[in-house]
Amino acid sequence: MEAECKSVHDPFYCHHQRGNFSRHFMSMKPAMIGAKAERRVLFPGPIVVGAGPSGLAVAACLKDKGIPSLIFERSNCIASLWQLRTYDRLRLHLPKRFCELPLLPFPSWFPTYPTKQQFVAYLEAYVRQFDIQPVFNASVVAAEYDAAAGFWRVRTVSSGGGSEKERTEYVCRWVVVATGENAEAVVPEIAGLEEFKGPVVHTSLYRRGDVYRNKRVLVVGCGNSGMEVSLDLCNHNAHPSMVVRDSVHILPREMLGRSTFGLSMWLLKWLSVKTVDRFLLLVARLVLGDTSKFGLRRPQLGPLELKSHSGKTPVLDVGTLAKIKSGDIKVRPAVRRIMEHGAEFADGTVEEFDVVILATGYQSNVPRWLQEREFFSEKDGLPRRPFPNGWKGRNGLYAVGFTKRGLLGASLDALRIAQDIELCCKTDENCR
Repeated sequence: MEAECKSVHDPFYCHHQRGNFSRHFMSMKPAMIGAKAERRVLFPGPIVVGAGPSGLAVAACLKDKGIPSLIFERSNCIASLWQLRTYDRLRLHLPKRFCELPLLPFPSWFPTYPTKQQFVAYLEAYVRQFDIQPVFNASVVAAEYDAAAGFWRVRTVSSGGGSEKERTEYVCRWVVVATGENAEAVVPEIAGLEEFKGPVVHTSLYRRGDVYRNKRVLVVGCGNSGMEVSLDLCNHNAHPSMVVRDSVHILPREMLGRSTFGLSMWLLKWLSVKTVDRFLLLVARLVLGDTSKFGLRRPQLGPLELKSHSGKTPVLDVGTLAKIKSGDIKVRPAVRRIMEHGAEFADGTVEEFDVVILATGYQSNVPRWLQEREFFSEKDGLPRRPFPNGWKGRNGLYAVGFTKRGLLGASLDALRIAQDIELCCKTDENCR
């Protein structure tokens, strides 16, 4: 087994390589390393798993403090969810001031709700600003804390230009999990789905509605993605029917000339969550009317209270509700079963469809590769402690992008993580 004690990115190499860290590393027994690793690499700073907005935010905050970091990204680009798995009409659902990453604001000329392309351009400028150099096409297949040595062992498989897979094990003091809540598409078990003769597409593969022109499309799911995809289909002369299985909060994107989110945050400075919820629902009723008339029942809990308890985000309407009211988008109850050319619903009705689109969301993939069950839940792959206490585990393990509070929550956690690692470097002799 080759044991390498070297920097991975020379521009980031620092004095942290010296001292106890190197001595512990060089004294580790081969049995600790794992038979499948071809190389062993000591990295002096934190290893960040994931080059989405959350991982980039952590890397920038660390760089600002002079701390090297190494980002592994399984895809071939930054923000792969945004670049490779989102529909073309996507915009930020919240105003840009609530979505900017630490240390770099959006350009002043960007609109209030930047497009997908503008957001990606902002992230690319962010990478250039802080000279962040992710390692692309590198999947972290295992990360485990070695209690005997006092370090993390992170195993990667890189698929570069050649056919051979390069396997490497990195030894480090800190691991930052930045793969987020949306790492893998969720494909639910629906009776008969495998029998359907037409295309079945998850929204992660949906780009625009023109390819479905004049098609009868069943959209399964009524969150923000399901609503926007249904609207996009309608705008391209498709015939969407949207499955609404559960109750859902729909709010106007703006209230009283301000963004609904911004207004909510402002009101919460003085009022309780329940009081703000009552206000939001009152204004929503005045602006949108009674949504239950169209098959869109509201939950018992208010939108902010429900978000706090379950993480379920209210839908911010961008025009879908008007199409539902006009009948251009049909609302259907839960699917009982899918048939060869259609679907049977919970109320017994049967309809024919040409395409099924699954707007069924995403999930964390952390339990698949992180060998740790105290900080992260094995059930859903999220930190067990809710925001704002879900950013730090034990033994140098951190999480960013799991707050269920979007980019704003991720930015707050990125700042906390960088500050904590900086403090460790100042007080821990292994960092010297």
